[in-house]
Amino acid sequence: MSLPLTTHLTSLSTPRPYSAATEHAFLTAAGTGTLPPALLSLYLSQDRIYAAHAYPRFLGHLLTHVPFSSRHAPDSPEERLHGEIVDVLAGALQNVRREVGLFAEVERAHSLPPFAQWRERKATRDYTAEMARVCVFGTLEDGLVFLWAMERVYLDAWTYVKSLLPTAATEAGPALPAIRQLVENWTCPAFVEFVEVLEGLVNRLNIVPGSPAYFCAEEIWVRVLELEEAFWPVGGEEMEEHLL
Repeated sequence: MSLPLTTHLTSLSTPRPYSAATEHAFLTAAGTGTLPPALLSLYLSQDRIYAAHAYPRFLGHLLTHVPFSSRHAPDSPEERLHGEIVDVLAGALQNVRREVGLFAEVERAHSLPPFAQWRERKATRDYTAEMARVCVFGTLEDGLVFLWAMERVYLDAWTYVKSLLPTAATEAGPALPAIRQLVENWTCPAFVEFVEVLEGLVNRLNIVPGSPAYFCAEEIWVRVLELEEAFWPVGGEEMEEHLL
């Protein structure tokens, strides 16, 4: 019996190790309280572009790919699955709109350098371009695998940050209060459940080993790891070319 697709993907040997995306130096600095507030601001400005612009477009395109048909009875397995997909995508859209508000709240509450001062990074353009390519030219299955992969990596990355957080308030670095708020959001039970629901959905897509869709899923997983690693800014970027 073959492994569930998501188990297979996370077990793959990839050109860059999984930890390169989920235990990046940016994340280590965030968890240990040594992240400069300006670098956190730069990162959040890029994540806001992703969340406010690219993610809703991505979800909208995926909705157009759901293969509804009048030939499927209301109680048919196909109709039920398609309805579940719509529910998951609709919930994801609501969540990402809430997160856009969270970014503004974190910027204001913790007096971070203003997000508006930063240019869009190349890594951000690469990520959003790949999202557009997958949802426009790929299949619904491709898009759902991509969505699960993004969210799985993100959950694991912020879970890593949470594991490093100091327990004593006296150890707090200047960006740590903001980091704690972000960790609470991206490791909360609701987000964990969302990732688990996506995983279950992907594993029900009938993507069988050896099929073109299976190989495409492997390629998507590898590409998401590349994009996620590059999306974390490195120390010093906040002092260089990204200021407007």
